[in-house]
Amino acid sequence: MSLFLEMHNISKTFPGVKALDHVDLKLNRGEVHALAGENGAGKSTLMKIMTGVYRADPGGSILVEGEEVTIHDPVHARSLGISIIYQELAVVNNLTVAENIFLAREPRGPTGLLDTRKMKADARAVLEELEMDIDPGAMVGRLSIGQKQMVEIARAISYESKLLIMDEPTASLSHHETQTLMRMVKRLSGQGIGVVYISHRLDEIFEISDRITVLRDGATVDTQLIENMTRDRLVLKMVDRELSELFGEHLSHASDEVLLSVRDLSLKRPTTQGARVSDVSFDLRKGEVLGFFGLVGAGRTEVMEMIFGSRPYSGEITIEGKKVEIHDPSTAIDLGIGFVTEDRQGQGLVLGMNVRENFSLTHLSDYCSFDFVRRREEKARCVDYIKSLAIKTPGTEEKVLNLSGGNQQKVVIAKWVARRPRILIVDEPTRGIDIGAKAEVHTLLNDLAAEGLSIIVVSSDLPEILAISDRVIVLREGKVTGELTRSEATQEAVMHAATG
Repeated sequence: MSLFLEMHNISKTFPGVKALDHVDLKLNRGEVHALAGENGAGKSTLMKIMTGVYRADPGGSILVEGEEVTIHDPVHARSLGISIIYQELAVVNNLTVAENIFLAREPRGPTGLLDTRKMKADARAVLEELEMDIDPGAMVGRLSIGQKQMVEIARAISYESKLLIMDEPTASLSHHETQTLMRMVKRLSGQGIGVVYISHRLDEIFEISDRITVLRDGATVDTQLIENMTRDRLVLKMVDRELSELFGEHLSHASDEVLLSVRDLSLKRPTTQGARVSDVSFDLRKGEVLGFFGLVGAGRTEVMEMIFGSRPYSGEITIEGKKVEIHDPSTAIDLGIGFVTEDRQGQGLVLGMNVRENFSLTHLSDYCSFDFVRRREEKARCVDYIKSLAIKTPGTEEKVLNLSGGNQQKVVIAKWVARRPRILIVDEPTRGIDIGAKAEVHTLLNDLAAEGLSIIVVSSDLPEILAISDRVIVLREGKVTGELTRSEATQEAVMHAATG
């Protein structure tokens, strides 16, 4: 392997925050190099410097193939052979798949007109290489989150990159899509392309990486061959705590009393991309954490959206033995149902608003008198939740955009908990957040269950489902294929039910 990129003595200071402190990093051609660390450790900042989004503080240097460079912007980075796939989606929903893949570099014919046929053919070739059955002419807005993520990957791979940075690339992918990506990463490294792989899924890091660099509090902790690293040692280096200290013993707080009962729930007017959910039945008990597992496309989110009133359904829903009709989210909210969506930045938060304003979105009327908002009372209650949920923020007026992923997730949970629901649906609660923040979210959900809240957790992270759930419901192709107690829910049993 030949050395492609070197970063020496890289520091970056924002007002009041030292994001990076004299970081060194070396990346080889044909190597998969994992970058690990908690949210806020400096991974994203380092990658943004590498791709020209940020400029490092004076005193550091970047060398590409032995020559010192100043990377001015992302376009310049791509010209040097450096491409990145960001964690948060950056697709354009009202353009086709092919138009997204070749955005701003569309092929044109001799007359200068757009060559749509060539663009679709080139897009199809990239998608086939990724083993993805996606129509190049499909509108991206109609795709699932996992499919949108694959479009982003296809766009990055379509550049002739020498170094490809992947920031949480599998966060929204199914098991099959993840395995496809793993094969693609190995194929790319075999072709001499270097890959920086950032993931909070430790199993992926150990499966795919050749070397690993750990960051903590903006500084380099260690760089090792992956074969010299263990899971426990990696966690200790990332969070400065043993793995056993992060995740305590699971305690069930479920009672025998059924709060929510769903019978023969079926999706009316399913979309072409969504799962065709039919005849789903289950019970949720008071104080229970009920896990829902299934591969992407199994219908987990569709079931939750029907219960929350954002999708039309047939079947019967009862709460405390009383049949209810839920045809819109406002009815669900009035019935005491909260919904923490999987897309926290797109649907769970208003990124341009501050923590206080996001917090009170679900219950602003609590602070209103006539046409006036009692800001002091609103702020005081927000401060209470910041303390009780251990949200790391400079204050209530901080823009939520500036918080780490884990703390953004806590704000979304806080805004629903503050409304005092009886049922809280949490879809992919720890997608894209680090292991320390994941442990905090798990503890928070367990504490809420102890207070009598009934919680449905939807996750594609099987270890998470097994760790947090009292029972597990498994879906495949829109139908319930398994209902397992905690003692029955092994990885093998759950995956067997999920895959058939």
